[in-house]
Amino acid sequence: MALSALMAGALAGACSSGSSDSGQVTKGDLKPFAAGAGQQIGGKAEMVRREKGTTFVSIDVTGLQPGRSYVSHVHKQACENGDADGHFQQNGAAAGVTPPNEIWLNGGPFAADAGGRIKVSTEANYKANADAVSVVVHDSTLPATANKVACANVT
Repeated sequence: MALSALMAGALAGACSSGSSDSGQVTKGDLKPFAAGAGQQIGGKAEMVRREKGTTFVSIDVTGLQPGRSYVSHVHKQACENGDADGHFQQNGAAAGVTPPNEIWLNGGPFAADAGGRIKVSTEANYKANADAVSVVVHDSTLPATANKVACANVT
């Protein structure tokens, strides 16, 4: 009986998160950027560079504007370095600004729920280069030049 309970617990743990596969796990706290000033934005970001050659990225964000449209992707600069300037691109700029070259969570825009929360993830079919260092949340209703509402370093 004890053995079956132990195995059931292990199975539940293995199935509960995208980060359960072995690999390099990095996590960071989401903090508001200029476009998110005045909002109580918080939450976590996680990146798992898996041994099987994939990359899993997830965010759980709170304090956003309910119903508003957001996008999130991986950047190549730390949050404090030029506001995380520059999108991470696995194969360089010539390979394009969309997946699979870039890592965009949930494939694109998504809306915050009635409580202002977003919980989304994605998996890239490659192990991200070392320059994938932060995850940025953008408010897609704001101008592209000033729409970064939150950032987390995942190094």
